[in-house]
Amino acid sequence: MASVALTNLDPASRAAARGWSDLTIRNMFIIPTLVFLIVFNIFPLIYSLGYSFTNFAANRTEPWQFVGLQNYRELLTDDHIWSNFVITAKYVIVSVAGQMIVGFGLALLLNRSFPMKGLITTLLLLPMMMSAAVVGLFWQLLYSPSWGPINYVFGLGDFAWLSNPDSALYAVAITDIWMWSPFVMLLSLAGLSAVPQHLYEAAAIDRAGWWYTFTRITLPLVSPILLIALIFRTMEAFKTFDIAYTMTTQPTAELIAIRLYKQAFQQWDTGKSCALAYIVLIMVLAITNLYVKYLNKVKER
Repeated sequence: MASVALTNLDPASRAAARGWSDLTIRNMFIIPTLVFLIVFNIFPLIYSLGYSFTNFAANRTEPWQFVGLQNYRELLTDDHIWSNFVITAKYVIVSVAGQMIVGFGLALLLNRSFPMKGLITTLLLLPMMMSAAVVGLFWQLLYSPSWGPINYVFGLGDFAWLSNPDSALYAVAITDIWMWSPFVMLLSLAGLSAVPQHLYEAAAIDRAGWWYTFTRITLPLVSPILLIALIFRTMEAFKTFDIAYTMTTQPTAELIAIRLYKQAFQQWDTGKSCALAYIVLIMVLAITNLYVKYLNKVKER
């Protein structure tokens, strides 16, 4: 039956008049897409992997030389690179944890009927629809020690959020939380709407408290969606560049993506920057794999 469905067309259609089958039409759409992905995604990955084993520099005309694992050894023994990784890990933990808490909290508040719910939900989704560079500039104005409203509201005087080495990274993380918490909220709302209402009704009949209902019904059933949001946001947080680069120049907020940019386009050490990109890729894949394994265990319960 499946083969008949793939090969039979409406006899009156133009494709049938030309002798085309469903399989032929499907391949006409799939093959160009696969070619596009290979050319613009897979080929650059392989090309940059080759460069990571060379001393290639994009601003020089001299022929490059094969150096083997030298770029990887130099990067993995560079204290400055490890400092960037520590800064990035701290940023990822603060940013992603904040997004999960704020996003899930907003979803719990929105998971009920109230006036203008659709409008409020749409307004809360606006931050993640904005350009990251624009968001960085916008929050740079909010953090201004001279006339920024944040210092005025909290009574902090002329506290320099972005010029202070101790607070610059956290200021960028707060901005990222503001921008991407709506993404977690959106996924959480989808998970909350799928929870069967009869479970809450049964809990209410048994006079279960809100904490018991939350920990025994809501959280276990929504946890797979939360883990998916955690995977996506962790991967994106590791790649954060534009917000941090736009907002501050403090070394304490130099994420690994900023270091990669400087290595590639300011120092023009293309081969070593490719190696650094693959080190970051391997780390992100390893962390993501741990998340996926845990997600599979949660689904099995």
